[in-house]
Amino acid sequence: MEKEIIKLVDIKRSFLVGNEVVKALRGVSFSVKAGEFVTIMGTSGSGKSTLLNILGCLDTPTSGEYYLDGIRTDSMSKDKRADIRNSKIGFIFQNYNLLPKTTAIENVELPLIYNPGIPARERRKKAIEALKLVGLGNRLDHKSNQMSGGQQQRVAIARALVNDPVILLADEATGNLDTRTSLEILALFQDLYKDGRTILFVTHNPEMSDFSSRTIALRDGKVISDTYNDKIKDAREELALLPGTDDGQER
Repeated sequence: MEKEIIKLVDIKRSFLVGNEVVKALRGVSFSVKAGEFVTIMGTSGSGKSTLLNILGCLDTPTSGEYYLDGIRTDSMSKDKRADIRNSKIGFIFQNYNLLPKTTAIENVELPLIYNPGIPARERRKKAIEALKLVGLGNRLDHKSNQMSGGQQQRVAIARALVNDPVILLADEATGNLDTRTSLEILALFQDLYKDGRTILFVTHNPEMSDFSSRTIALRDGKVISDTYNDKIKDAREELALLPGTDDGQER
């Protein structure tokens, strides 16, 4: 039986806005097993951003239980959640969140700096391995402002992988990229999925669900559907169909 990486039990989250209580999540329950590639879909106001913050241990629910890799996190202190976040979650954001004028290696090393058990030489080795994994072995010393959007997102993915997290949490990870570069990044996610990585890909774009193994849709703070995809589109095949496809160099 596959290991359960994520388990949400009746998660609710309310906010006080002025004198009004806004119910962002209204009893969300689902689990994600190791090795799944799950798209979480929802339009603006569906609750997906609030859910993302809870999944990423950046926020806690008003009520309900959240287990990450078998550990209950909703009742933890802020410091303990920060430790869990750094050791078990790899974040990938729409805007890359790279340090400007800093090399690819230095950006990828960043999460390891908070681990006192890893010396500087080991940090560099792990960063280089992660960058090679995402196809940037020839861009190690390039700075953020010397790279394209697609290359910057690959650096961000390498940074998310470097701590060997139990889950990759992607927030609109292709939102700032053109169609061709989006497919290149999706192909990389599919490679990671085939290698057994567990991925949660949060998006408002319904086309993204074609490339994952499962889609959970939110509306008005509730799960309205949870479906499995037995005909996953191959991002590389879709890329090959685009007009003007060349030798597949990263962008």
